[in-house]
Amino acid sequence: MKVKFTPFIMLDGQANEAIRYYEQALGAQIVFKQTFGEIPDEGGTSPMTEEMKARIAHSVMVAGESELFVSDSEPSQPLERGDQVNICLTVKEVSEAERIYDTLRTEGKVLLPLQPLYFSPAYGMVTDRFGVTFQIFTERS
Repeated sequence: MKVKFTPFIMLDGQANEAIRYYEQALGAQIVFKQTFGEIPDEGGTSPMTEEMKARIAHSVMVAGESELFVSDSEPSQPLERGDQVNICLTVKEVSEAERIYDTLRTEGKVLLPLQPLYFSPAYGMVTDRFGVTFQIFTERS
């Protein structure tokens, strides 16, 4: 089994500012950045405000040999203290994502059920029994 752990910083509208800051402070480079307004509309979701469209849905920064993910939360999902830093756990197989997700959610809290989304065949979020939030991401084959 190959698993990759990546720190994931979640902010409330300050992701662009944080990205600029980490570029300077860490010498990080942006290799991917997508706003909520750029996400494919797969089911006629409710219209977004201009403020929401400008928020960062996902970004990938590289500093040295390490990756750092930075994004904004959706305004309808306010962050609680301790939620700002998650661990993104990347696997290659859906079956492995299911096993990890099921184990972490035992005595934990499901934030987003494991499901196929436009960017992953199996993605979900869970806070484990110790209060650590994991994003389980399955790569596309």
